Amino acid sequence: MEDEPIINAHNKEEYPPMHTAEHILNATMVRMFGCPRSRNAHIERKKSKCDYELDASPTDEQIAAIEAAVNEVIARNLDVTVEYLHKADAASIVDLSKLPEDVSEMLRIVRVGDYDACACAGAHVKNTSEIGTFKILSHDFENGRWRVRWKVVHTTS
Repeated sequence: MEDEPIINAHNKEEYPPMHTAEHILNATMVRMFGCPRSRNAHIERKKSKCDYELDASPTDEQIAAIEAAVNEVIARNLDVTVEYLHKADAASIVDLSKLPEDVSEMLRIVRVGDYDACACAGAHVKNTSEIGTFKILSHDFENGRWRVRWKVVHTTS
């Protein structure tokens, strides 16, 4: 069995369902609004927030569509997989603009099925069926920054 490549150390411990939901939210925002992935995110177990660069605040209908789209992806029970790529190879499939200048030559790419691919050193679920239901709690818009606060709710059978 091959050893995992050495990548930059990770400095925080995420709650995997919330962190994986953030990946899906980011991909949804890029698809729906053509904006970059979140430039500032705070991911916690109880609730999280992400900031997006937008020209205007999404409408109530658009916010409902974001929530519905994220939950549709979660409901697809997509596998979450990891692969390691050299930075030059990864640049053709993921946005590297948020990575630190001293990032390792080898990157860890996390894929959520065929929906998202992102360079990430964080913790994730193995399948979107482990996430729960995505719920937008509140949002505000100021100076081109739309901040959305959200959580995932786990239902018990």
